[in-house]
Amino acid sequence: MGKQTFMKVGFLGLACLAMCATAWGQASSQPASRPAAQTQAARVDSAHPGLASSALTYATLADLPKGTLLESGSVRLTEADLASERDKASPEVRKQLDKNGFYLLEQIAGQKLVLELARQQTPGASTQPSQQAEAQLVRSYFQKIVEPIQVTDAEVKEFYENNKDTCGGASLESMKGQLTGYVLQQKQQAASEEYIRTLGKRMPIQVNAAWVAIQAQLARDNPVDKARNNGKPSMVDFGASGCRPCDMMTPILKELETKYEGKASILFVHVRQEQVLAGRYGVQSIPTQVFFDKHGREVFRHTGFYPQAEIEKRFAKMGVQ
Repeated sequence: MGKQTFMKVGFLGLACLAMCATAWGQASSQPASRPAAQTQAARVDSAHPGLASSALTYATLADLPKGTLLESGSVRLTEADLASERDKASPEVRKQLDKNGFYLLEQIAGQKLVLELARQQTPGASTQPSQQAEAQLVRSYFQKIVEPIQVTDAEVKEFYENNKDTCGGASLESMKGQLTGYVLQQKQQAASEEYIRTLGKRMPIQVNAAWVAIQAQLARDNPVDKARNNGKPSMVDFGASGCRPCDMMTPILKELETKYEGKASILFVHVRQEQVLAGRYGVQSIPTQVFFDKHGREVFRHTGFYPQAEIEKRFAKMGVQ
């Protein structure tokens, strides 16, 4: 289809970034529950908008013991756990994680919290199975979640119309079978990610309020978050050199930078150089264009080659001329 797959961050495939794909291990025991007053504390999504992108979106900020970053049922994660995972990454990625500790915690927590739910809802599930058994348990759990999802002919046609360039000029009929499978996979992936994102609505999750506040500041030190907070609409193109549709976007981005100078921010993020940033923004295939309004809220995203005329139409809808 002329589109290069970059990474899968959802838990349906039991994967996040390469540095996070490690043994899950057995979670430590949870200490006694916190006082009732702390259950009324702010959530991550309201206290630090845009920081969480997955499992900790609806986590509650709490005053946890020193060194403890997260508590939920039998799951407990500490600063030592986070450091251990960080040390398994390559030197380049470790530098990125120094400013994205919350993202790393979110990836580790998501795996453990889903495993916790899968065990609770699977009669006879062992509390100390092998890594292979854990993986199978989670796969089966998610299969039940995505099984009812279907794809309509209208959805396939819409996808085709929006991605004709990446289909290499092939007709809808000749591509229908392949596109149906692809659209279904995308819908299942989206459903899985939404399930992970709303874990905090299904189970109590507490995170260390003081630590999160520090991480929220560190996580903003990157071109994307700076653009989102400059008071202007923005578009970020996540891609990589050597990817044909990505390379086709290069001259378009240059023209857009000139056209919208002072009106909107146009950025390019090389996903192979900024793996963690791409993961934070849920980039699964490249190129992906993400649009943010002047308040920094994501309003639209598109995957694949995106003609300049369509981008300009999108900006017009956002009030940018």
